[in-house]
Amino acid sequence: MKFGIFYELQLPKPWDPTSERDLYRNALAQLELADRLGYDYAWEVEHHFLEEYSHSPAPEVFLGAASQRTSRIRLGHGIIQLTTNHPARVAERVAALDLLSDGRVEFGIGEGASITELGPFDRGMAEKRAVWEDAVRCILPMMQQEGFEYDGPYFQFPLRNVLPKPLQRPHPPLWVACSQLETIEMAGRRGMGALGFQFLSAEAAHAWVHAYYNSFVKWLDKLADYATNPNIALVSYFMCAETDEEARRRADGVTFFQFALRYYNAAQGRERAKPGTVSLWAEYEAWKRANPEAVARALSGGLIGSPETLRRKLRKFESSNIDQIILLNQAGKNSHADICESLELFAREVMPEFHAREPEHQAWKRGVLAGEIELEEIDTAPFRDRFGPNAVQVARPAAAE
Repeated sequence: MKFGIFYELQLPKPWDPTSERDLYRNALAQLELADRLGYDYAWEVEHHFLEEYSHSPAPEVFLGAASQRTSRIRLGHGIIQLTTNHPARVAERVAALDLLSDGRVEFGIGEGASITELGPFDRGMAEKRAVWEDAVRCILPMMQQEGFEYDGPYFQFPLRNVLPKPLQRPHPPLWVACSQLETIEMAGRRGMGALGFQFLSAEAAHAWVHAYYNSFVKWLDKLADYATNPNIALVSYFMCAETDEEARRRADGVTFFQFALRYYNAAQGRERAKPGTVSLWAEYEAWKRANPEAVARALSGGLIGSPETLRRKLRKFESSNIDQIILLNQAGKNSHADICESLELFAREVMPEFHAREPEHQAWKRGVLAGEIELEEIDTAPFRDRFGPNAVQVARPAAAE
């Protein structure tokens, strides 16, 4: 099993004039540390206008900086919003980053999740999947052909040679964002890696893996001519410390992350509060004081605990044949020092065991893709909840109405 780290670049209020600068500097230092420690991937989101939840609207800039401070770790777009970017600009930026990083880019793509983000770009929730599919058909040939023109329902492009071309040929590995089982199945059918932005139990992960690989092997239906990428990665909350109690104390940002995720996904299709009128952190603090049991329940999930606790949990995930676990450490007000210590302890005490068994997993995957290993047909109905068993259940803050 491989391991990635994940960045929303969260920044709860209050802010001062250097808050965002310090956020970026610390995140880059953490990524540089992860490269030295042997982590496999670093994933950076693209979000727009989501106050406190994410200050990462330009992942290509952040990853470009990271490419010059690292030498081995794979640099993942997790994801580029194809609904809010022109296909030619996406192709150009991804190729430029691939050149700068000496071929270390992972090309994650998605649709965007809320009207808060899509509305200013004149995109609606109802059309976002169709826009995404049209963009895929447009972008991938641009990376491979010297001259390309396109006339689709959402994008029209005259004959041009889109430059530069990526170092990885025919293009960097393709991934798609997935937050529900239906999109996991879609990712397999489209032949793309599945970035599971969902927080699952090991049992649910087993169901998702089998749904993904069944779809990939039996119903492959690519949108265009591109290289397939059979991989499934799942995000998990993360904090590693010497004891479970200390890990939970340091991982307060996890419950803020869940609270903010609920806030921005509540009542889809509606605009949120006017900028500057709500402190999400203040709303979260009030909720936390009123719901101590829910906080404790949230912190008992994910990969939060001592090295021994995390080894035990990861062995269950490993048995599901997940390709990669993406560790979400930078959340809420989790401190830079705690994040770095967590990365170091995990890399020293936990990661080597699972890296050592990666050849066994690759052998399993080769058997599945060759049709030599039959996958289970699992009843996935119990595993279709969007936010997972340990999610913080919150109403939208009253001040946001």
